[in-house]
Amino acid sequence: MKRNLSGKNVRGVVVYCASSAHIEDVYFDAARELGKALAENSITCITGAGKQGLMGAVNDSVLENGGKAKGIIPQFMIDSGWCHPRLSELVVTETMHERKFLMAKQSDAAIALPGGFGTLEELAEILTWKQLGLYKNPVIILNVNGYYDPLLVMFDKMIREKFLHPDYRNMWQVVDSPGEVMDCLQNFEAWKPSFAKYDKKEL
Repeated sequence: MKRNLSGKNVRGVVVYCASSAHIEDVYFDAARELGKALAENSITCITGAGKQGLMGAVNDSVLENGGKAKGIIPQFMIDSGWCHPRLSELVVTETMHERKFLMAKQSDAAIALPGGFGTLEELAEILTWKQLGLYKNPVIILNVNGYYDPLLVMFDKMIREKFLHPDYRNMWQVVDSPGEVMDCLQNFEAWKPSFAKYDKKEL
């Protein structure tokens, strides 16, 4: 369903997700549904520019539904043949660090679909930046098929054993479907700087 998200000034979201092509169809279905929803709401989808796995699926879906897919990728990945060939916009970086910085800097929200080490690292980094007050936008964990259940248990353990302040639980939202992602983008509450360690810094 198309929703009017303009009131929240959500122009672009970064989507972290798997590049593996050897995963269950349920994850591809969710990636395609998310891409369609972003396109229908005129939200630019920002990814690591991959052509395979969930990254390829979400980019394909955005483009097939008339949306804008922006990819940010280091040159060595292009040289390796990993880059999606039909993106609306392509930004080439020298390093992975520059890539991740630009992906976050240019986004109004971050969404984590299921993924491997790279996705987990990106999710942990964006939450760390939010904890430090460097990133104040929504961080949405799309928990397709209960994929992130063990990680969410670990988050609870961090809070229970006082490695994280309980207020930091508000740094992320967990949803089960792409439709709920759109609801989060429409209804999110602003991150309160008083929760962050350094509320006046910027990326």
